[in-house]
Amino acid sequence: MATSKTPKSILVSAGEASGDYYAGQLVAKLRVRWPDCDFFGCAGPNLRSEGVRPVIRTEDLAVVGLVEVLAHLPRIYRRFLTVVDAAKATRPDLAILTDSPDFNFRLAARMKALGVPVVYLVAPQVWAWRQGRVKTMRRIIDRLLCIFPFEEAFFLKHGIPTTFIGHPLAARVRPSLTREEFFAKHNLPLDRPLIAVLPGSRSGEARRHVPELIRAAGILSRDRALSFVLPCAATLGTKFFDAMLEGSPIRPIPGEAWDAMAHADVALAASGTVTMEAAILGTPMVTFYKVAPVSWALGKVLVKVPFFSMVNLIAERKVAPELMQDEMTGERIAAEAGLLLDGGPARAKMKEELARVVQLLRSGPGSGEDPIDRAATEVFRLLEV
Repeated sequence: MATSKTPKSILVSAGEASGDYYAGQLVAKLRVRWPDCDFFGCAGPNLRSEGVRPVIRTEDLAVVGLVEVLAHLPRIYRRFLTVVDAAKATRPDLAILTDSPDFNFRLAARMKALGVPVVYLVAPQVWAWRQGRVKTMRRIIDRLLCIFPFEEAFFLKHGIPTTFIGHPLAARVRPSLTREEFFAKHNLPLDRPLIAVLPGSRSGEARRHVPELIRAAGILSRDRALSFVLPCAATLGTKFFDAMLEGSPIRPIPGEAWDAMAHADVALAASGTVTMEAAILGTPMVTFYKVAPVSWALGKVLVKVPFFSMVNLIAERKVAPELMQDEMTGERIAAEAGLLLDGGPARAKMKEELARVVQLLRSGPGSGEDPIDRAATEVFRLLEV
């Protein structure tokens, strides 16, 4: 009868905030079974809070854009070598790599060369661009754990051992305060609509997005009384936004993104994980994104998807407005948000479509089981000897 191997050490690498959250949840599950295991690697705030020994920090890798990353490559490569050296010294029993394929694919290849099995949590979006990378994935990944329903069939077709675990956020995203409690905590008038402003968790994307969001807030405030809150990601904090938002109607608050979105009438959301969170909370949204012009030009050639927002990709139709690059203006954001604030058919239709998206995220085999529990089960199976 097979028995489960007790690992002495596990390498964990998360290259961005959402991956840090998912990986942190998984480490918490694994620690229950393996309390003496040494978890180490590329760790953000969530992984560090779960006791993962940070060889490097996730925050050190947070760069977005094909062009923007070039200036940071030497620094990122030095961080990469630091993790590799730590793995060579420790010889982990398993590597759990989350998201950030440009960094973690290379790390996976080094781990395979050391004979370390690799679990990849959150499938990279090779179905959108650079599909040639599936050949690399077949070689370096022992088990791929995907969180979107359409991904499992794609990767299995390409010969990659894959399990759809469901989206971890679908079972976790909920407010911790009631609307009355949240409004009272932040001294917000209960009779004013609330708009949650979500410019992104990385400094570069926030700097690109905030000016137009301020313009949108000003336009929306011309003919109605509104409240605006910007829940600051832990990677940035409120001080990062204080100077940018000075004199604007947008108020930065530390964290509380789920409460802010849950009690907001509309979310203005940078395309990314936060759009999934807004969908799960049932909050109508306007999505947007902007990168350097050269990155955008290259992306239009390389990216082959009908939509940019994951909410729309899962729905396979346009549920939320997408204002990308030059379309991301204060005027356009305000116009789209105004339609959703008016409480007419556009708002009702979007809420109906968001509910359908959430149902798709929870569908599939084992849908009654927590996605992170399913991920932990796959890790246990991989270490059976």
